[in-house]
Amino acid sequence: MQSFEDILRLANDARTRIREISPIDARERVESGAVLIDVREEKEFRAGSIPGAILVSRDVLETRITEVVPDKSTPIVAYCTIGHRSAIAADTLQQLGYVNVTSIEGGLNAYLASSSERKIA
Repeated sequence: MQSFEDILRLANDARTRIREISPIDARERVESGAVLIDVREEKEFRAGSIPGAILVSRDVLETRITEVVPDKSTPIVAYCTIGHRSAIAADTLQQLGYVNVTSIEGGLNAYLASSSERKIA
């Protein structure tokens, strides 16, 4: 299990190579057809997620993503709780050849804070 410091270091490094977007921009991308990927653990996902999100935990991302998103040009919006794991996941997806990947800056917490609904599925 990685420490929070390790995850933060990896996330900050990944952020130099990925594009983070605001929760508002994420909503617009999803409404325009982007696939919303939740990279948290299953128990976190079951506790609540953004409506329409597909769970592909970061620990199985490399082996499951082609089942969920076979076309590497498909727009993908990744998120986790606060944005660190999704930044790493977005970087991984780009390394796997996905060309239209973003991560929600601030993750689910920022998404909920910016939402007028303030609810999760």
